[in-house]
Amino acid sequence: MKKNKGKLLQVAHLGHPVLREKSKEVSDIKTPSVQSLIDDLISTVMDVDGVGIAAPQVYESLRIFILASHPNPRYPYAPKMKPTAIINPKILDMSKGKAKDWEGCLSIPGLRGLIPRSKSIKVSYTSREGKKINKTFTDFVARIFQHEYDHLEGKLFIDRVESSLDLISEKEFQKLIKKRKR
Repeated sequence: MKKNKGKLLQVAHLGHPVLREKSKEVSDIKTPSVQSLIDDLISTVMDVDGVGIAAPQVYESLRIFILASHPNPRYPYAPKMKPTAIINPKILDMSKGKAKDWEGCLSIPGLRGLIPRSKSIKVSYTSREGKKINKTFTDFVARIFQHEYDHLEGKLFIDRVESSLDLISEKEFQKLIKKRKR
């Protein structure tokens, strides 16, 4: 995989107030600081085998996240896509149909939750080039989008778990994955 030009950033963990704040809109996407943050977010998410990361997770309360679905040890069945910067996103419509699946979070290491999410979402956002984009995401990528969008709203996946019985350790989750592969 081509090395990204960004640097690795520290990830905020559960309990840090930045994870519970509603993020601020990005007014000027073209600034070097915003472009550099996007590069750093991409480098960081790829380094830690994440499939998405939001600016609040690296202590920046801005409405930016990266969608970076790719198969890896944490998500072996993730579809492959190019890391994409999502700036000032809006969810325009969500399917009534929901699916429950396991989610983890770089800000809550060691824990997974079985989370209900809409199977399909219509969204709008601005690209890192400043282009307005309207798109529909489905299935796993829709799940990532909703998870990262929640970060911009100050929500975490544990806020969406329906029962404490739907929480497991990362170690137990890895055992589930191994069983599924057989």
